[in-house]
Amino acid sequence: MRVSILSLSLLASSLALAFPALGNSSDCQEIVLFPLTLTWEKGAPDGFERDMILMNGQFPGPTLEMKEGATVEFTVINKLPFETTIHFHGIEQLNTPWSDGVPGVSQRPIPSGSTFVYKWKATQYGTYWYHAHFSGQLEDGLFGPIHITPAKGTATPFDSISNTEQDLRQLALAAVNPQMVMLSDWSHFTSEELHDISRAANIDPLCGDSLLINGKGSVNCPGVPFLTSLVPPPQRPSLMGANLTDKGCLPLTNIIAQTSLPHDFSAVPSTLFEGCNATNPGNATINADPNNGWVSLNFISTAALQEMVVSIDDHPMWLYEIDGRYVVPQLVDAMTFSHGSRHSVFVKLDKPARNYILRLAGHGFNQKVYSQAIFKYTGSPDTVIPNPSIGYSGVNTTANVRFLDDKTVVPFPPAPPAQTVDQTYKLLLNRTGAAWQWTLNNNTPYNLSLEEQTPLLWDPTELAGTGLTITTKNNTWVDLIFMVTISGGPQPSHPIHKHSNKGHIIGYGQGEFNYADVAEAMQSIPQNFNLNNPPFRDGFYTLPASKSSNWMVVRYHVMNPGAFLLHCHINPHLTGGMAVAILDGIDVWPTVPAQYGPGGNGVPKC
Repeated sequence: MRVSILSLSLLASSLALAFPALGNSSDCQEIVLFPLTLTWEKGAPDGFERDMILMNGQFPGPTLEMKEGATVEFTVINKLPFETTIHFHGIEQLNTPWSDGVPGVSQRPIPSGSTFVYKWKATQYGTYWYHAHFSGQLEDGLFGPIHITPAKGTATPFDSISNTEQDLRQLALAAVNPQMVMLSDWSHFTSEELHDISRAANIDPLCGDSLLINGKGSVNCPGVPFLTSLVPPPQRPSLMGANLTDKGCLPLTNIIAQTSLPHDFSAVPSTLFEGCNATNPGNATINADPNNGWVSLNFISTAALQEMVVSIDDHPMWLYEIDGRYVVPQLVDAMTFSHGSRHSVFVKLDKPARNYILRLAGHGFNQKVYSQAIFKYTGSPDTVIPNPSIGYSGVNTTANVRFLDDKTVVPFPPAPPAQTVDQTYKLLLNRTGAAWQWTLNNNTPYNLSLEEQTPLLWDPTELAGTGLTITTKNNTWVDLIFMVTISGGPQPSHPIHKHSNKGHIIGYGQGEFNYADVAEAMQSIPQNFNLNNPPFRDGFYTLPASKSSNWMVVRYHVMNPGAFLLHCHINPHLTGGMAVAILDGIDVWPTVPAQYGPGGNGVPKC
């Protein structure tokens, strides 16, 4: 019998798990092995067949489940016909910056036909996700959920929801056995096709085809008159006398969306912005057993384009966790999701046993698009009596619908930031040079070609003098002031994602930020800041800039030395250059293990 080295290593790992080292129990370590084979195959999540990425033969990818404190060995077997990498969204990668999965920052791309092992420790609890971080491949379907069960003794805010012994027991059980709900948008074009079209035509490819819930959805075509009627009256002048397309998109000729720069519309396929063809392959079903009393729905927005709103007919939701960390619970009927964000909610199962509609709507100005799933009481008849809280475009149906306001979210337990900082960086968010090109620091885009550079973790001087890096010292506090300018035209809200540890969203404001730093601003406008217990997240949503510039401030503690990316999570904005690299703790720069350095693939070299 032939036994491979891999088989021997797996056997050794199994033996290590079965027979942990004798002595101090702190020497024991739980290892979670998670192999993921990537293939390029035909798929039809919304009924339209296209090439896409499957993970272990499925879409979305399988759930990575582990306990806080465990270590994962996430092995990527790349059978795709191209390079790739995988990022673990929201995982702080404490002391493992080489496993963050960003090409040109923490690693070289994984070649076709190769394997790569990401190894990291779950130093946090909560809901996260893994996804492609190479050349826009998120839009090809490479993503899956992560759930990390809290360590024993972790304080919870559940007694703010109910103080009965039965409810608290049921809530605790629901939290450790959640239903993962992935909210996605989908295009009938591959990421490479969208990239090539946007460059050839000089456009922003802001039109998709459908929304998916757990990888299932339909193409809806309710007609141009209905779709155009969904545009709120204050926004109708922006249509410039035109209608939305039959896919619900702003027309290609809209200069607010596409700028007044020269375009080559002949390079745009006719079906990218219009030509809606309805499909109905069947929607997802989310089962909930009323005998359990409550269910936890852990929502993950994997959106590449769309700002999305979710609600469930007749079922208010108790929000208890955002971006993988507990918050003071809030009772809401609908929630808006920025790209990459995670919201975990408890739903009480006390309604008549039947099917209910879970609604998902695109809420952005760029497109009106809608999907839904069945929220099914286990064992109930297939009866549905619609009673929506939101409509096709995500707008409330009645005045008493409670929408979540992200700015009011309070961390639990409290997580106050430092009252002063050591450094301040001002970042100018802009659109520059081309309709598809975006920047996060003045007018210098973080080009896709940088994915092939020597990783900054190996050589932090690689981008010296470019304006594309932020350099900090360890154990300091830093303010990031995001200034959204309308000098290049109106801007949507930008979902900024910070790799590594979370940040405190301490302030917002309209107009220009005409101050040297936050300390000076607080002398004039203290009401715009919260330094007590502000939202604490890994994603920060800027205000939309339609008629005037605005700003947002994020404060964070440098405590994890390494190279990490800071970027907009709207996929065309990221591939269009809206990013900078953070070189945290340059004074105590980490030594990269040989298996993660030049020529390495995460497997220790003997």
